[in-house]
Amino acid sequence: MSVSSPTGPTGSAAASGPHAPPGSVRWALAGLAGAMLLSSLGTSVAQVALPTLAEAFGASFPAVQWVVLGYLLAVTSLLVAAGRLGDLVGRRRLMLGGLAVFTGASLLCGLAPGLWALVAARVAQGVGAAVMMALTMALVGGTVPKERTGSAMGLLGTVSAVGTALGPSLGGLLVTGLGWRAVFLLNVPLAAATWAIVRRQLPADHPHPTTASTIRFDHAGTAVLAATLTAYALAMTLGGGPSTTLNLALLTAAALGALLFVRIEARTAAPLLRPALLRRPGLGAGLTTSALVSTVMMTTLVVGPFHLSGALGLSAAVSGPAMSTGPAVAALTGIPAGRLVDRLGAPAMTRLGLAVMATGCAALAVLPASSGVPGYLAPLAATTAGYALFQTANNAGVMADVDSDQRGTVSGVLGLSRNLGLVTGTSVMGAVFAYAVGTGDLATAPPADVAAGTRTVFAVAAALSAAALLVAASATRRERPGRA
Repeated sequence: MSVSSPTGPTGSAAASGPHAPPGSVRWALAGLAGAMLLSSLGTSVAQVALPTLAEAFGASFPAVQWVVLGYLLAVTSLLVAAGRLGDLVGRRRLMLGGLAVFTGASLLCGLAPGLWALVAARVAQGVGAAVMMALTMALVGGTVPKERTGSAMGLLGTVSAVGTALGPSLGGLLVTGLGWRAVFLLNVPLAAATWAIVRRQLPADHPHPTTASTIRFDHAGTAVLAATLTAYALAMTLGGGPSTTLNLALLTAAALGALLFVRIEARTAAPLLRPALLRRPGLGAGLTTSALVSTVMMTTLVVGPFHLSGALGLSAAVSGPAMSTGPAVAALTGIPAGRLVDRLGAPAMTRLGLAVMATGCAALAVLPASSGVPGYLAPLAATTAGYALFQTANNAGVMADVDSDQRGTVSGVLGLSRNLGLVTGTSVMGAVFAYAVGTGDLATAPPADVAAGTRTVFAVAAALSAAALLVAASATRRERPGRA
């Protein structure tokens, strides 16, 4: 797969500089891993502080939810724009700016005098995180030799899983020991150290004289896409269900926004996202499978707590460590998965990861509740290992042959596909589970009904994984020499 685009003055400016010297590659990867860890922690660490925030500010739970939603909406709506801007002005330069914004916003979060000041600071923190998420993978191409790309992607996947798993437990310790402000203030020294490493170790952006007239940014497309994604994310998180007026209004706005965005991109001279880019078989398949797989993985997070407590009767003290099995497996699998990708190639490992995921979900769909905790955790571990292998291989495959002046954009779109899958999975797979259980009050549902709901939702997850496998296999066949 080769993603091509016109090369102009700004493209040269955005092109990756030479790879970092061998002695500094590890430090450069440490900087990128730090950015990935911070953005992952930003998503997961604040969840556990919500009850404390509601008490501290005397606010309702729907109000304090905006501490999480503000961050999520900022990240989701700005990923593509951040990636494109990095292509135009220089990815290292913009990464440093994103880290600076994240650092300052984290300080403001920790010093916030009221709830809505905290929410505003969290939105600013999400802006910095969007830059970090969009550019981390794009910067790998200018930092790591091509034959080590898989290992680098595996490391970033491991760090992301560690951040996701560490967030709730670390947040709980900080809230209990130091108060809720420590949850956000902890980011300040970590982000400052990451900024220093990135500034010192990442290769400089390829120098090229630019002027305001040579850098053209699609402001209209960016605004419409951000509004569209915000409407969709709100529909998936606050809409209240597919039949509510608010949900229908938000989904309608998102659909109209998507149509308007396509129309703008077809007419503008310097589009945010070139339609031809998404028609590339390898890229289109990579984005589609990423969204499907992220939807599947949300199933484990949405259903897991209810199955462990409702169907298997575990206490909260036991369910917590059991829920950490998935992130732990992902963290342990990431680096070995990267080495497999380097040795055997991204397409084959992408298909293998999807096949393992489909098998794990199918096992969860057929195993009875009488198989107990091992009968749930073993297929869950297989599913998560397959996900780690897929994620590493898919990221490496999508980014491998992208033209240098499009790496930021493609990395941003790849991150967006993953985020959309996560927010869709939270809503849709949660609705499937509730429907299969047969009651809206999952906490009081009979164990047999919860177990039946678990089997149903994982049957859907297995079907989605199988569909992703078919998409990946079809794309591979189309890209073989001699095939159309």
